[in-house]
Amino acid sequence: MLMITFRHHSRFLSFRRPQGAVPCKTSVHIEAEAGGDPSARVQLRLYNQFGVESFFDLAVSDGRARGDIAMPEVPCLVWYYFIIRTNDGRTQYYGADSGEGRLESHEPRAYQITVYDGAFRTPQHWREGIVYQIFPDRFRRSSWEDFRERTRYHMEKGRFLRIHDRWSEEVCYTPAPGQEDYEPNDFFGGDSNGIREKLDYLAGLGVTTIYLNPVFESGSNHRYDTADYHRIDPIFGNEDEFRALCAEAGQKGMRIMLDGVFSHTGADSRYFDKFSRYDDVGAYEAEDSPYRSWYTFHGDKDHYDSWWGFPSLPNVNELEPGYTAFITGDQGVLAHWAGVGAKDWRLDVADELPDEFIRYLRRRVKQDDPEGVLLGEVWEDCSNKYGPEGRRGYVDGDELDSAMNYVFTEAMVAFLTGHSDAYALDHALQTQREHYPRPFYEACLNLISSHDIIRAATALSGAPDRNSVSRKLQAAYHPSEKDQKKGFLRLILAAALQMALPGVPSVYYGDEAGMTGMSDPFNRGTYPWGSENEAVFAGYTALMRARAESGALKRGLCRMGALSPEMYAVLRWLPETGEQAVLLINRSDRAQSVILHPDDMPQGPDGETPVALAGDLTDVLTGETTQIYNGELKTVLPPLTARLYQTK
Repeated sequence: MLMITFRHHSRFLSFRRPQGAVPCKTSVHIEAEAGGDPSARVQLRLYNQFGVESFFDLAVSDGRARGDIAMPEVPCLVWYYFIIRTNDGRTQYYGADSGEGRLESHEPRAYQITVYDGAFRTPQHWREGIVYQIFPDRFRRSSWEDFRERTRYHMEKGRFLRIHDRWSEEVCYTPAPGQEDYEPNDFFGGDSNGIREKLDYLAGLGVTTIYLNPVFESGSNHRYDTADYHRIDPIFGNEDEFRALCAEAGQKGMRIMLDGVFSHTGADSRYFDKFSRYDDVGAYEAEDSPYRSWYTFHGDKDHYDSWWGFPSLPNVNELEPGYTAFITGDQGVLAHWAGVGAKDWRLDVADELPDEFIRYLRRRVKQDDPEGVLLGEVWEDCSNKYGPEGRRGYVDGDELDSAMNYVFTEAMVAFLTGHSDAYALDHALQTQREHYPRPFYEACLNLISSHDIIRAATALSGAPDRNSVSRKLQAAYHPSEKDQKKGFLRLILAAALQMALPGVPSVYYGDEAGMTGMSDPFNRGTYPWGSENEAVFAGYTALMRARAESGALKRGLCRMGALSPEMYAVLRWLPETGEQAVLLINRSDRAQSVILHPDDMPQGPDGETPVALAGDLTDVLTGETTQIYNGELKTVLPPLTARLYQTK
């Protein structure tokens, strides 16, 4: 019996060219090493998301199987694996989800090729920028007196609010006295004028976009239960103050991104008006309400579709013509706020919005500003996510510009906390680069914290999974001094990785100050002005400024890879200028020797673009300089250390 050998690696240009996702109608060259039986027949089985299947015979010679495959004319996913039929009558298969596969006696996993619209572009200011995410009530309060006055609006409508007297108080997480359930109704009074007071601070960090969690009228501190899409919540300010924020931010080179909650409204809103607080006739109040068709009722008015079963969040029918026009029309919500100065949007629960509605949103955003950005909240691989409509078209070129990159977040935390190694991290990062169109990949929002997950400094200290413990236990959780110290060291490693990789780094307010906290609401504390962790602040801000000032880090070509189970490296460079940046990460508790040559990282679309390390490189964190000898970087990294070297 002949011993068959076979090899294909989807992330090497020598096996698949061009690399990764490709525009429609591209011809993709696929090769494999085929040994052991020179007369073996090698086929590709190809199939796409529309159910179209074909078999393609590869030419076999000199131990290689080769073929050129024409991709479809419309955006879609194409999958392939190899079928090897030997001269002695055996049939074997070869495939994997990404990277190197293996021979199987049965149908294997299939490689993915993402086919997208070749006209797809994403805004340069976004791809090369830095995002700073602010939970509005908790960043900065401009005036205690104004805050107390502004709470009167909600109280006069009959809403119950809990007011914090001191900025440094802990957030509330238990029901208010006399109440059965916890409600997010405690306020500290962060406002638009408070952000304006800190614009110079943000600009100094290199921030180019300020992403605000919801700012529209609502009785909750998170404001995801929108009460009025055309009104800034009084506690946050008014439209004139928000207009001034947009204008002053623009003068300092920063844009404002709003959070669009378009899959549901609040029950306590002028559109649903469950508690009859508004002059409008809400959908709950009458069948002839102008908003009634936005919602789905079942029998009586107390039975209606709601977000994840929460009656306080009635779902809307996004494709109901009246609602679609209300959001995307010429007099709609997006156009209104574009006129005020906010032209970029983050879509809450984008995977719960119909594709057609997202396309409407995109067209409106680009009509108001061709450089406007549409960012989606999607937690999984955006290229192959499926929903009731079938495969979602997020990356095709006519929907999202970008997504919140929780794939990166989860892989990074697992690596730095020892739940995976550098090879697993590399597989996750390389697979994502392979699956995403380059315009989308370079626009992904690389975050390490957000309002929806445990603060990075706490997660990296070894915190329990947020879904495994109650709010009471989360409130009581405090890592040991030793574990928290390690968490802060890992935080700098996470930030270094965030700033070095392609994509848009996103800083959740206060991470640069060493803020800690478990999940909602503990990740939403107040910024500790004047009490920042000095070591964290120095490291984090140095990395942010390096990203802001380096052409190589903002737009350079990229090679990356695992150097050992404990070590990860990223190389960014600009061929036209010779500018280079090299990140080395040692996540272990022991010093690690490093010898790095660019050829050690051959994967991906830039794996064969010539690059030679040369001259002196200086670390942005320590100022130490290392010399390159014979094209190699040699150094020793102390435990739990990142080095981000740049050419002088």
